[in-house]
Amino acid sequence: MALCPCGSGAAYSQCCRPFITGRALAPTAEALMRSRYSAYVRRDESYLLRTWHPATKPAALDVDGGHWLGLEILATTKGQAADASGTVTFAAHYVGDAGDSGTMREHSRFERLGDAWLYVDGDVADEGIA
Repeated sequence: MALCPCGSGAAYSQCCRPFITGRALAPTAEALMRSRYSAYVRRDESYLLRTWHPATKPAALDVDGGHWLGLEILATTKGQAADASGTVTFAAHYVGDAGDSGTMREHSRFERLGDAWLYVDGDVADEGIA
């Protein structure tokens, strides 16, 4: 049983995989955040773009650099099944291609369109360590 990269402690097949493969929709903003992190780990540009709000979605992403080491959810506000919006604050640890390590912190905003949670944008701070 492979654990999910999102750090939930659950098996990937029972955690983020159903969202990434399109078999289910993330029920909360946090679940979407965790699945997007897993998609970055797995370098799944398609899922990341599919779950990005159309008003802020880029034309393309570069997901090929570095290696993600772990995710910590620091705070959430709203973002439950009955909410229209929510936020998730997280820290994602990484090692870059040049061997540099660091932590990316983001306060992310999410909105629901119909039944689907979508990533809108976020305030990012990168605390890289050489």
